Amino acid sequence: MSRKFKIALKALLVLLVVLAAAALWKRDEIARLIAVNALFSEEKIVSNFSNMDAAFLTVDVPRGDGPASLLPKGTPASLPPGIEDWVKERQVTSLVVLKDGKIVFEDYYLGTSSDDLRISWSIAKSFLSALIGLLVEDGSIRSLDAQVTDYAPLLMGSAYEGVTIRNVLQTSSGVKFDEDYLDYNSDINRMGRVIALGQALDSFTAKLVERISEPGAAWKYVSIDTHVIGMVIRGATGRSIPDLLSERIIIPMGVERTPFYVTDGEGVAFVLGGLNMTTRDYARLGLMYAQKGKIDGQQVVPSAWVEESTAATAPTTEDEYGYGYQWWIPKDATPGEFMARGIYGQYLYINQRRGIVIATSAADRSFRDTGVDDQNVALFRLIAESL
Repeated sequence: MSRKFKIALKALLVLLVVLAAAALWKRDEIARLIAVNALFSEEKIVSNFSNMDAAFLTVDVPRGDGPASLLPKGTPASLPPGIEDWVKERQVTSLVVLKDGKIVFEDYYLGTSSDDLRISWSIAKSFLSALIGLLVEDGSIRSLDAQVTDYAPLLMGSAYEGVTIRNVLQTSSGVKFDEDYLDYNSDINRMGRVIALGQALDSFTAKLVERISEPGAAWKYVSIDTHVIGMVIRGATGRSIPDLLSERIIIPMGVERTPFYVTDGEGVAFVLGGLNMTTRDYARLGLMYAQKGKIDGQQVVPSAWVEESTAATAPTTEDEYGYGYQWWIPKDATPGEFMARGIYGQYLYINQRRGIVIATSAADRSFRDTGVDDQNVALFRLIAESL
């Protein structure tokens, strides 16, 4: 064996040792990165959506020590024909229907159960909307027309300078953010890797410097606006979102199981989509909004805020769904008809006039296909009309 070969072999061994040590040191980050890359795979998506705490950093949202406010059972309803086909086609994992505050239908599919803490995705945005309404009411946030940088100074010099709280609530900030989930290099997927690698979402957001329009001039759904809402809330109160949400929303709602948020590496909650709860507990938010902010006889969210935040005030175009403050309004909506929705088929549909709340979770990998949203809304309306 030549001397040069021995030197090369030693160098290779040293490199392997260094790589092994680095892999061991970064094993958690590597595991989360692998999890992100496989999160939506066909064979794992259903299980992943019920077990986000197995792959990511998380923080509990305390439910308090009180008993759960169990939703009462109503007379079981026979849902309209076509529901079973829709469940299979859309890879639905749970369906809970309330009529006048009582459960009239509840079922779970694809191996999930009523105890599963399912990932909300963008339904989480509507919880944050409720929270900011309370902070406006108590004066912690002085006005929706205040600049986001008044409460989140880290965003000075970013594309969010000059953007108001109202703008981010309506996702009309004008900030350039690519939300293509199918593009590995899109902003939304880069953000996912920030979470996986234990980095900071605040710093990621502060590095966004481009705009596609002036603040408030046009509507463009960009989830990063919701992270800015979280930054504003934290800046205004000096408290974390999980603590505030627990105190002001979760405990008063009387949820059954302790929810949790996925977090970044600094323990900051992934507020734009990282909330995990049971389907019945998602339905509780819907019930509270169906009852104009009241649940179990307690006014939790101001009724005026419920009405304002679920009105189609964002500058959407005629061919788009309406949008309020982190709530969606279907096309041709009747008064009091609105919803929260998240990627891969998560919905919370409310029809105040009919006393209907529909909470459903799914693992629908075809959720982006043309007409799927319209099909889902049509089915929710069909259920509401049948009860």
